[in-house]
Amino acid sequence: GFSNRATLENFRMAAERFDERPDPPLVVASTLLVPGYVDAAEVYRIASFIASIDPRIPYSLLAFAPNFMMGDLPPTSRKHAFEAEEAARSAGLLNVHIGNIHLLW
Repeated sequence: GFSNRATLENFRMAAERFDERPDPPLVVASTLLVPGYVDAAEVYRIASFIASIDPRIPYSLLAFAPNFMMGDLPPTSRKHAFEAEEAARSAGLLNVHIGNIHLLW
């Protein structure tokens, strides 16, 4: 695999300017909850990184809908989404929500 160091540093640099424009937020993080690829433990690690910069940064957990080249995967379940939401909150984030909730099974 490849290093994600540059991505993390770019996010950190942008997020450190969060207070310059809180509404709408200058920085919003999101994670696509692909079953079998992204679990609550991974969401916790991502959320911990975000919270270490600023726990007020909005974090959106997005439901996955199988389509095109990944049609063999199931959609995100409600259980998966709510476990991920809890993991993000337990990592210290204050503004976590589940996006496109209508896609959950």
